[in-house]
This record gives sequence, C-alpha cells and structure tokens, in this order.
Amino acid sequence: MKVLIITYYWPPAGGPGVQRWLKFVKYLRDFDIEPIVYVPENPTYPLEDDSLGAEIPENITLLRQPIFEPYRFAQVFSKKEAKTISKGIIAGKEKQSFVQKLLLFIRGNFFIPDARKYWIKPSVRFLSKYLLENNIDAVITTGPPHSVHLIGMQLKKQLKIKWIADFRDPWTTIGYHDKLKLLKRSFQKHKSLEKNVLQTTDHIVITSFTTEKEFREITDTPISVITNGYDVEEVPEVVLDKKFTVSHIGSLLSGRNPKNLWKALYSLTQEHKTFAESFRLQLVGAVSDDVLSSIKESGLSDFLELKGYLPHKEAIEIQRSSQVLLLIEINSAGTKCIIPGKLFEYMVSKRPILAIGPEDADISKLILDTNSGCFYEYHEYEGIKAQLLQYFTLFREEKLVSEVRGIEKYGRRELTRELAAVIKEVVS
Repeated sequence: MKVLIITYYWPPAGGPGVQRWLKFVKYLRDFDIEPIVYVPENPTYPLEDDSLGAEIPENITLLRQPIFEPYRFAQVFSKKEAKTISKGIIAGKEKQSFVQKLLLFIRGNFFIPDARKYWIKPSVRFLSKYLLENNIDAVITTGPPHSVHLIGMQLKKQLKIKWIADFRDPWTTIGYHDKLKLLKRSFQKHKSLEKNVLQTTDHIVITSFTTEKEFREITDTPISVITNGYDVEEVPEVVLDKKFTVSHIGSLLSGRNPKNLWKALYSLTQEHKTFAESFRLQLVGAVSDDVLSSIKESGLSDFLELKGYLPHKEAIEIQRSSQVLLLIEINSAGTKCIIPGKLFEYMVSKRPILAIGPEDADISKLILDTNSGCFYEYHEYEGIKAQLLQYFTLFREEKLVSEVRGIEKYGRRELTRELAAVIKEVVS
C-alpha cells in the first residue's frame, strides 16, 4: 500500500512541527505501508535542525516543488518582526509595535488560511499528474499550515482519491487566531474553509480529545485521536545536574507567561538560602520579550540561563539532566486542547513535570494518568510554590524521581500502528 504525505515541515526544519510525520514515516514500512513525502523545495523555516535529517528512512521517495513565501517580503518592513511572527511569537496587544500590528492585519486578512496559500495551486497541478501516473492508495495532509489541507481537498474533488486530514493543532480555535486582527468576513472565510475540509475528507486525525469534541460538532466524518509521542532517542548517558535546574524546552510565546510561577520561584529564593544557592532557571528555545521582561521584573535575572534553540538531541540531553521540567500552555479555553509533543519526551526523560495551563486542559489528564508530575492553573500561586518546595526538598535528599507508568502506548512505533490501521480502514 502506498500513501502520499503532504507536509510543509520536513528536515531541515526544526521544532515540534516536523517531528510527528518524520516519526510516522520512519515506522510506516513496519506496517506494510510505503510513504511518499511531498514537501516545499525552497521553504522559509523559522527554525532549522540539520540533525533531524539523519532520521529520514533510506530510499524514501521525496517529491519537492517550489513555494512562494510572503514572509520574505514582510522582512522589508522589519526582518525581526517578520521572523518572530513566523515563529508564532506574538506580543500582547498593549506591547505590539505599529509594524507588528500591520503585519498581523495583513497576515490575517490577505493570506487565508495562511501565508503558504500560494503553494496550493502549483501543488495540485503537480500532484494531480503524479497521482494519475502512479498507483497511490491515499493522500494524507498535515497542518498547520492548514493551507496544506486545501491541496488535499482539491485532489479529493478532482481525482476521488481517499484523503486523510491530520490536524496537529486546531484551526479557527488555535491560540494565536484571535491575535490576527481578522475582519468579520475573514473570520467567516476561515470557518467556511475549515468546515469544507472537515466535511470533505474521508477521515480526520487529531492530537487531542478536546479537538475531537470540537470537530464532532461540525462534521460526521470519522475522527481518530492519535496523540504525539516519544521515540527512543540514542543520546549519551547523562548525569543529573548538581544544581536544582528547573528547565523549559521549546518556545515560550507571549501567552505562555505564568507570572505566579516566576513570583513563587523568587519568593523561594528569598525565604530559603539553600534554594537561592542551588536554583537555576534554564530556558531552551525562543522566548518572547514579554516573558523575558516578566522573569526579570520578578527578580530572577541572576538565576536565568538562556540556551536559545538547540538541536533536538542536545535538547533531549538537557531534559534528562534537569531536576524539574516545566510545561507551560497559554491560559485560554482555546488552548486546553493542546497536547505538545514535548510532554511525551518529558515523560520518557523520567524527570518530574510541573505543568501550568488552563482549566480542564487535556495535558492535566495525561500527566495524572501517567503519574509523571503535577498540573496547576495559572492562579494557583500557593500550590505552585508548595510543589516547587516539595521538589526542592526531595532534590536535597537525592530522592527526586519520576515514577511514570503506562507510557508505552505513546511510543512513536505504537502510534504509527494506530495510524496504519486508520489508513487501511480508509483505503479498504
């Protein structure tokens, strides 16, 4: 059986967007499915990680076609603003510059569903010919960018081919959507496109239970929840840090700014001399200016270590050597569905997780079910502070461990088994 996978993110792209389908492609052959991957020839990736290229299986058919990227022209206004927006790092409304407001308005109202929309027509032309000339059983699209799903929808309508739409994140309820300064007609166009995709595809794959509930109100199309997961990473054995390192791996957007966490950490440094001597706040990845300002205003500058973006394997090493791992999600109803891939990598690192997010977040259920850490809402200052002190006490006693359970089902190969079953059901 052969499937054509259409994805924007592919090595050398870095960050979480690339890893889901890189790992699926890695294991699909184990279940008698041959993946053919279609990607842009000249993309503008906000993050790059050359090390991920080593995970592409040998002899995979890789199709490439050029893409027109408007972000290159946005750099005429401001190279920095264009790059931060392409990463999803958007300042709060009160701190947005005029240039950022302008770029967000243009992005939201002139590039629907997103700035990669100009890849749709040339891709449909190229892939229509390819599909007619080759024996392909199904097409799979994965978004964001959700413009990729419009390629799948047109191929479905033209060729009647089986089509699966994978949503790594939701569409109109994604966390940054309300920052795009959408006009009413633009928002309605997004909603219309979303509904058309959900009702036209043969099967929907999503990563969270909240998104499943949301989509079931829009369509009767079959839906499968296949979360992100972890892979067995071959990294050198690491030694736990001597310091009490509290680490966050990944981007900290403006909305991921738990001020009660920063307040609790500072309070502990003032109340406990040993805490101040041992504590280090380690941030790996892009960090918004808003978050940095809050951390510094909280008095944590002397304890802060910024690592910037690191290759995936280096990030894994830091996860495993840290004492506590932070998982922070935006505090809004629209983000309670987000289950980031790094949660599962955190779990397999076997370090305690301190998660902060919105009420009824899907991540809270997973953390509880796997005994991998604790979850708090943004307002729970006393609980966050008490938990940190408990972790620190265990650290000093050399008893700080994570006794995770039941995470085997989140292994990438097991998740690929679930995907393969969906593909075979759709094709049959």
